[in-house]
Amino acid sequence: MVDLQVNLGGLLMKNPVTTASGTFAAGKEYADFVDVAALGAVTTKGVSLNGWEGNASPRIAETPSGMLNSIGLQNPGVAHLKSDELPWLKSVGATTIVNVSGHSFDEYVQVIEALEDAPVDAYEVNISCPNVDAGGMTIGTHVESVTKVVSLCRAATKRPLIVKLTPNVTDITEIAKAAEAAGADALSLINTLLGMAVDAERKRPQLARVVGGLSGPCVKPVALRMVWECYHAVQVPLLGMGGISNGTDAIEFILAGATAVAVGTANFTNPHATMDVIKGIEDYCVRHNVEKVTDLIGGLEC
Repeated sequence: MVDLQVNLGGLLMKNPVTTASGTFAAGKEYADFVDVAALGAVTTKGVSLNGWEGNASPRIAETPSGMLNSIGLQNPGVAHLKSDELPWLKSVGATTIVNVSGHSFDEYVQVIEALEDAPVDAYEVNISCPNVDAGGMTIGTHVESVTKVVSLCRAATKRPLIVKLTPNVTDITEIAKAAEAAGADALSLINTLLGMAVDAERKRPQLARVVGGLSGPCVKPVALRMVWECYHAVQVPLLGMGGISNGTDAIEFILAGATAVAVGTANFTNPHATMDVIKGIEDYCVRHNVEKVTDLIGGLEC
């Protein structure tokens, strides 16, 4: 038997596999295919204080080895999450990470405060949102704004605080260090890469907002590189994601320094992807005589 349990910044997970925010809703839609309680954790779609309508359509475009999305964090708001999805996740015995979004520093705090009396095991703070307090810049691209939002969120909760990093920066380790210093218990990376797609026949962009977030197998080399860089730059554990669709992908991230991994775009083409990844990790450990999956973390031989 392989011990798959990991500790992600104070969040105990029965195995190192969760879902990437926005690709699994809150688990209900996948319950016919996946025993959500068997996952290390379910990470919900990003939630804001009030509902967001999201971006105009078209907002998804297929690309070679991946996809672009410009959903715009559409969600019904924190009250709906508390009344509907979170009670259901608790009833089935799932470990729950709530992805927190906001258009301002205060909104992040308000969302966390609203969830403090709910069955939540950890928060994932999505700092890839535009900050209207600072002219619409992305919070996660500047050390000062990362420090401020993480510090405010840290003061609002004692639960494990995972900060999700954007890859659209010059030096990911600079942002990682700022989040760690401000109180993050763990870091998740990467969020999507900015990209675009063009319809040459129509001479039009394929997305209504022109640019969107690129995800899928095509981003895996970038994600692996950033996980490896952050592993050598910070002390807090990492949640790696970006193009993971099987056990081998997951093991690569763990060897690069990830304590846990998230499966995202693969869920759209294979609703059993998370289960396949868990099984693949276990099979790898058996083949390599690894008794504890934690023994593999950062085991890359360079």
